[in-house]
Amino acid sequence: MSNSSSMSQFVLLAFADRRELQLLHFWLFLGISLAALLANGLILSAVACDHHLHTPMGFFLLNLSLTDLGCICTTVPKAMHNSLWDTITISYTGCAAQVFFFAFFMSAEFSLLTIMCYDHYVAICKPLHYGTLLGSRACAHMAAAAWATGFLDALLHTANTFSLPLCQGNALGQFFCEVPQILKLSCSKSYIRELGLLLITACLVFGCFIFIVFSYVQIFRAVLRMPSEQGLHKAFSTCLPHLAVVSLFLITAMFVYLKPLSISSPSLDLIVSVLYSVVPPTLNPLIYGLRNQKLKIVLWKMVSRCF
Repeated sequence: MSNSSSMSQFVLLAFADRRELQLLHFWLFLGISLAALLANGLILSAVACDHHLHTPMGFFLLNLSLTDLGCICTTVPKAMHNSLWDTITISYTGCAAQVFFFAFFMSAEFSLLTIMCYDHYVAICKPLHYGTLLGSRACAHMAAAAWATGFLDALLHTANTFSLPLCQGNALGQFFCEVPQILKLSCSKSYIRELGLLLITACLVFGCFIFIVFSYVQIFRAVLRMPSEQGLHKAFSTCLPHLAVVSLFLITAMFVYLKPLSISSPSLDLIVSVLYSVVPPTLNPLIYGLRNQKLKIVLWKMVSRCF
């Protein structure tokens, strides 16, 4: 029996027992992380360097890329290290830091996705009011609110989770430190407080999702009245992938955080966690950034100048 005051490390779930599969997971995660770093890095460079992208959408894309980079850098490097060196441990401090930064970036990211949906709504449904509703000061305030929300959410969850006494061992059934897995180690009914906090967060996230769906319904209604078939196709090809990525993120995250603690399957938990922690930050640059025509033109100019 151990408690949180004497615990020095946690044991993470290994991807595989065989060395060949461990190395395969390392190379797979390396490819995913390099793709995410490259795509998000290109978006950051393009938005920062070209004044044509100094628009509300460009500003929010820059912030979204920062959260995507943060999500990938929080979980994937440690998983790669463990697969490469055949280790399965993480220090207590490292685990707390991982929980904090992952909650921080993921919460900020979902807030930014909600704001970007609002940007699409105003641009299509209220184009004459776009400059008023999404001026530079309003965009800065919305982005600051998203980051502040992420920080507050991460601070509450981290402080609440790691204040619990842990006496059910130190083995986590996940490849990174995750709040539901740490709650399983608690030997106190105090974990109900953290479950209540998770439920409140889930309600807020679900409220944002309802807002996103409502906004897209209004966008689709406005688009269907467009006389131009090209504009109709462009709007649907932009909005539907956005909604698909947001839905994937929300459904998998809520499954992980809100399913009963008694329901546990290591392989299922592993797959679902990869779907909400690794896949969205990798797909976001492709869905939100590289499908943007202005951004593609700027990136092509940057590549042409380099070569």
